[in-house]
Amino acid sequence: QVQLVESGGGLVQAGGSLRLSCAASGSPFSINAMGWYRLAPGKQRELVAHITSGGSTNYGDSVKGRFTISRGNAKNTVYLQMNSLKPEDTADYYCIAYSREVYWGQGTQVTVSS
Repeated sequence: QVQLVESGGGLVQAGGSLRLSCAASGSPFSINAMGWYRLAPGKQRELVAHITSGGSTNYGDSVKGRFTISRGNAKNTVYLQMNSLKPEDTADYYCIAYSREVYWGQGTQVTVSS
């Protein structure tokens, strides 16, 4: 069993930056990949970024070049550095972890004002 806790969301002006963190507890050694999805009102859930245990990354098209995903040294933490934020980045951001099952965090809200 894995528990995920996100932090770092908030309100920022367009062009600004935020850094999200997600810490895994329980059985973090069973985790393979981790990542972030987001859900905005009236829109479908969207992949933001994934990172494997080996460090391979992939990003959603709308965030490429602006967001960077990374993992902590202990591999049980994942970060999302978000730069050049736009109002359309406003959403609830959810951490996800893949082991034998898929685990989701409770979400953290990001609001980008114009």
